[in-house]
Amino acid sequence: MTATTIRQVEAAPASYPTAPSGLSAAAAALDAAMIWQRIESYIAYRFAEREVVWIVEGPGEWAPPLAPATVTATEVWEGDAWASFTPTPSPLGGYVLPGCGAYRFTADVGGGAVPERVTEAVRRLAEYFAGAAQSANPGLRQETVEGVGSFDYDAGTIAKAMERSGAGDLLRPYRMVS
Repeated sequence: MTATTIRQVEAAPASYPTAPSGLSAAAAALDAAMIWQRIESYIAYRFAEREVVWIVEGPGEWAPPLAPATVTATEVWEGDAWASFTPTPSPLGGYVLPGCGAYRFTADVGGGAVPERVTEAVRRLAEYFAGAAQSANPGLRQETVEGVGSFDYDAGTIAKAMERSGAGDLLRPYRMVS
């Protein structure tokens, strides 16, 4: 039986990793945090540390759905307040939650070196957005990106950026926590 994550509250990191070297001037002018937020929304790994709190409904086995995660506090809801709780480790690397009810896990998530394929995905996505910003197509939606200027774009261009840039293909191994 698997316990269910019913809420995830993820704090913003103090800062994101630096932009990769070798970007074009237009791509380097983009907000690196915007690129990292797109990358992180697509994968289950974090490379800048932040706090994450999960509310989990038991019983069953549960593991943090983001990595790397260091659980710093575990609690169980007891009637009208959270109480400290020590879960049993699971043979699959998570925890065994014994009963029905709500459990709260607080963790430090993220950090470590950014793998080269993730750096390349950031590079590709930034270059894709920079290219979209510089190609004006009449009649489409107009946006202004600070440092780049005003441009027209098709909303589908932005929505499919991960696929069209090739970044999504590079990030496939980071989609789920193993």
